[in-house]
Amino acid sequence: MTISLSAELWPEVQPDAARRLMLAGVESFARRGYHATTTRDIASAAGMSPAALYVHFPSKAALLFAISKSGHQQTLDLVEDVAKRTDEPRERMRRIVADFVAWHARRHTVARVVQYELQALPEQEYQVVADLRRRIEHLVRGVIEDGVAQGQFVVADVKTAARAVLSLGVDVARWYSERTGKTPKALGREYADLTLRMLGAQP
Repeated sequence: MTISLSAELWPEVQPDAARRLMLAGVESFARRGYHATTTRDIASAAGMSPAALYVHFPSKAALLFAISKSGHQQTLDLVEDVAKRTDEPRERMRRIVADFVAWHARRHTVARVVQYELQALPEQEYQVVADLRRRIEHLVRGVIEDGVAQGQFVVADVKTAARAVLSLGVDVARWYSERTGKTPKALGREYADLTLRMLGAQP
């Protein structure tokens, strides 16, 4: 665990101690699961006293929320960046999937916590994250709708197709590791090709 890594993951979070706690939280939640992790586990992994955690986060749930919200915002930003371009739908979808998959592979430990510990969030915080997820799905659905309208995609149900596309990317966080033998970028390209075939992309 290093400050430089935490700064790379959460450049918007200050001070460094808060970022260190977020990284320690990710590592602890990924190893033990949210419910089995104690605040003492997190503080110890960050090299701090248990009391130090409460200086930056009022609870373990608040720490999970900060991690989850940040991860969803990062993926929303990368999808939004591509979706708003004027490229043809096929190329926008290729780039969205490539970037989305690469992020979940490159940040697989963070992404696993972000995506698979959602149910541990308190209701109000869960709704904030759920809104980010809806916005991501809406953007992907919009690209698919454009592709269908232009005769580039052939799908029976646009909403289901959008969820399938995102589910493919999310699941990467569950199984990917550095031992996989493929770089995140290469995996992203492969998934992009698979997705286009799944959407019935026309040449």
